[in-house]
Amino acid sequence: MTKKPIYKQPLALFFALFIVGMLGFTTLGGWVSVQAKEQTQTQESTPPKFTKFTEAGQSQLSGNGKPFKPSGLNQSEKPYPKDRAIIDWDDRIPMISREYPWSTIGRVQGTTTDAKSYHCTGTLIGENLVLTNSHCVIDPKTHQLSKKILFLPNLINGDVPSKNDIALVEEVTYGTDFTNDNITDQINDWAVMKINKPLGRKYGYLGWDSLPSSTLIKNKKKFFFVGYSGDFPNTDKKGYEFLSAGRGMTAGFQEGCSIVGEEKEVLFHDCDTTGGSSGGPIIGLVGGEPYIMALNNAEITDAATNQGIINMAVKIDFLDRLFAKN
Repeated sequence: MTKKPIYKQPLALFFALFIVGMLGFTTLGGWVSVQAKEQTQTQESTPPKFTKFTEAGQSQLSGNGKPFKPSGLNQSEKPYPKDRAIIDWDDRIPMISREYPWSTIGRVQGTTTDAKSYHCTGTLIGENLVLTNSHCVIDPKTHQLSKKILFLPNLINGDVPSKNDIALVEEVTYGTDFTNDNITDQINDWAVMKINKPLGRKYGYLGWDSLPSSTLIKNKKKFFFVGYSGDFPNTDKKGYEFLSAGRGMTAGFQEGCSIVGEEKEVLFHDCDTTGGSSGGPIIGLVGGEPYIMALNNAEITDAATNQGIINMAVKIDFLDRLFAKN
């Protein structure tokens, strides 16, 4: 797990060192387990259609940024049932609720052109739209597009509520193909995926709110984060034995984290992350309703020790532009 970031120096200094390449940059995708691959190999498909946002022209996607809870779906404040005790051995706890808004978050599972598998995190933001990172659909090093992407809604302990709800990604609108400078790629590390099933009608979807960075930073410890981190849960820990599907197969939830700074349109945060949590939403409440405030995507690391220094996030205002929200 990436612990609380260590930044005794000003964030601007770390960012400057990152720009000139003296510090590393690690995207937070993860590798898929064999168990997950066996569950989803049955779906054959043609590769998704990819469109870069700057080349998209008038977007055919529809969304208004408002959250939606289906009338027949219960809502809960915590991501676990009231009758289950949670062992607090780090800042994350398992997201094991089938209720809204936790139902909107799932695992993005992809296959590269050379048949390698990986996973990230995605969130429903419309009936058939899932938000994640660009690097969860495009390899940042080779620039190759993923040949197959699935969305597993509300995956808990390796299971979705219904196998029929595993959705295939048909189209992808993305922000960057990683052929730009580090800052430009970081700012645009987002993707919106159109899936082949209207899962938002059943599971609901989250809204988004592109608040000014200054407002986000002032609201310390007011946000919560969900991601399918590849190191979580540790089933060797007492109390988590029931999550037998293993790590990366149940999302981790953390509340009380913060947006700690912003430099050149790049957000920094202190939520606990590791590989697999890419695309995870940083969520805040507006009028008691859940809204995505930022999109987790990467961390700055010490190139010598590979130790995490500070976590990074994408500002969510790109969704306003994508959907031409008024």
